[in-house]
Amino acid sequence: TQHVDNMRPRRGLHHAISASAAALLLLLFSASVLLSAVPTARAQQETEHEEEFSYSVDAENGPAHWGEIREEWSACGSGEMQSPIDLAGPRVSLVRRLGHLNHSYAPANASIVNRGHDIMVRFEGDAGSVSIDGTAYHLRQLHWHAPTEHSVNGRRYDMELHMVHQSAQGKAAVIGVLYEIGARDPFLHKLEPYLEMIAEQREREEKVGVVDARARGAGPACITATWAPSPPRHAPKGSSGPSSSG
Repeated sequence: TQHVDNMRPRRGLHHAISASAAALLLLLFSASVLLSAVPTARAQQETEHEEEFSYSVDAENGPAHWGEIREEWSACGSGEMQSPIDLAGPRVSLVRRLGHLNHSYAPANASIVNRGHDIMVRFEGDAGSVSIDGTAYHLRQLHWHAPTEHSVNGRRYDMELHMVHQSAQGKAAVIGVLYEIGARDPFLHKLEPYLEMIAEQREREEKVGVVDARARGAGPACITATWAPSPPRHAPKGSSGPSSSG
């Protein structure tokens, strides 16, 4: 069972995205923590079965039905505090000893990939790290999906960014950022030409040059949580499912 030790919404949570960028992203996501300690292989698995599950609440294969789709995803329906999680006030506790997220990101070459269920920016060099409770987690990739996987007091937002980090011990730390459609987001605006290039072409990958995570405004202005590590769950080679842990 996952134990949520520290989740709290902060001001500045909602990052606006332009309507044009949102349209591209929503198109690419049509097939379709937070700070967590989970096995890295699962955190970075790519899927060959994107159509099997969706982030849309109203879809027949949406979050409410994830546990029914495959036997190995049953924890999504029977476990406690499984993804998607509603970050409701009564269920949230603050662990002050963890402090703020101390990040030291750096520019690095990257590529952008249409994975069908999401869009991923994969770093090819050292993109910096974040320090959590004395452990350094290095930034490996960013990915977006729409709508959001998680909600705040019952509200789901237009899009969610996951910043996936990895420690030297092989653990993953994932920082989640929620988006609303609004004024242009400079970070996404830079990626917009590449989004157009990979639209509707699953598995297409394009070099985007240097990407600086600091330009995204990454920092403590996001929703974070710490989860107790869970034993790895097994999925068919080359595939992954909805985010769930035992």
